[in-house]
Amino acid sequence: MRNKSVAVLDIRSSEICAVIAEKGVNNTFIIKSKYTRSYEGFAEGELLDQEDFIKAVRAVVSGVISSVEIPVKQIFVGVPCEFVDVEQTDKVISFQSSQKISARHVENVTEASFPEDREGWTIVKYGALYYVLSDLRRLIDPLGMVSDSLRARMSFMSCRTSFIETVTRALKPFSSIRAIEWLPQNYTQGLYLFAPEKRDSYTILFDFGYISSTFNVICGDGVAFSEAFSVGIGHVAVLLMEALDIPYNVAVTLIKQVNLNAKDKRASVEECNVDGKQYSFSASELRDLIREGLDGVCEMIETCIQSFTPKDLTSAPIYITGEGVGVLRGTIEHFSSRLVTPMEVVSPKLPYYDKPRFSSLFSLLNAALDG
Repeated sequence: MRNKSVAVLDIRSSEICAVIAEKGVNNTFIIKSKYTRSYEGFAEGELLDQEDFIKAVRAVVSGVISSVEIPVKQIFVGVPCEFVDVEQTDKVISFQSSQKISARHVENVTEASFPEDREGWTIVKYGALYYVLSDLRRLIDPLGMVSDSLRARMSFMSCRTSFIETVTRALKPFSSIRAIEWLPQNYTQGLYLFAPEKRDSYTILFDFGYISSTFNVICGDGVAFSEAFSVGIGHVAVLLMEALDIPYNVAVTLIKQVNLNAKDKRASVEECNVDGKQYSFSASELRDLIREGLDGVCEMIETCIQSFTPKDLTSAPIYITGEGVGVLRGTIEHFSSRLVTPMEVVSPKLPYYDKPRFSSLFSLLNAALDG
């Protein structure tokens, strides 16, 4: 492939998407080929159906490769946070006298920061949360500063080796692909969705997925905290399915119809026709059940906030993105009210693709093209 084009594989909890693209003007992207396929997904750090996953990967990669005239030699894989572990280190190197911090100094403290290898995990990315000089100034970029020491708070992101092996096996039939790069989704989203000045301090990013969601704290060029849990908008549909004794696809249809911000009129009903059968339920009852499901997600978020010890983020704004955003009207307002904190949707600033469900894809593309 020409250097300005990249191939990426975006893996979400409901679908897999392969794309070949290049940079456009004004921070846009030119999509040359794009194929998407749904699959069984993942939960609790495991693929629900490994063979189904492999078939889906091969289908979308085959689709994009067959549509371009030049061979794909490298592919960038977005690693879902269910398969990512984040580890921080804190190291200091000292100098005999004060000197101007150079790139070599940064390289030395980075090398000294690497954690020990762990069985079952492979480090795939790392970045600095911040650096500290001898006068205790905390900086994102220390180059050119004068100090007699350099401390680095680093973030190392590891991928489950079993996931790497499964994806590698899925890509084995494509003989032209000689290199696979692994990019954690929380890392790429943090760098793409937030400007550098926003990342000067701890910033919460909540990726609300379909059957898996992730609470992240972004800082500098790394991830200060990350916790994935197997709950998403799909689990709210399961709650409806079980409570109302209806098929799953009916529950999904109802969720897309309900508006949590609607005025609570006890006599109103929600109706839908699925597969030729008519369903009718109390709108008030539906909203109460859905709120109950969303409250379970809020409890997960509250637990994560309490688990993050470097700073009290209890009232910090939460930035939300992901494939679960926008499915149900009133979700953001309910989250904000329940958590008693401001919540703001973040998404790619792109024509047509300016929706939260595209955040992982274009964050991956941005990282791949900048790499």
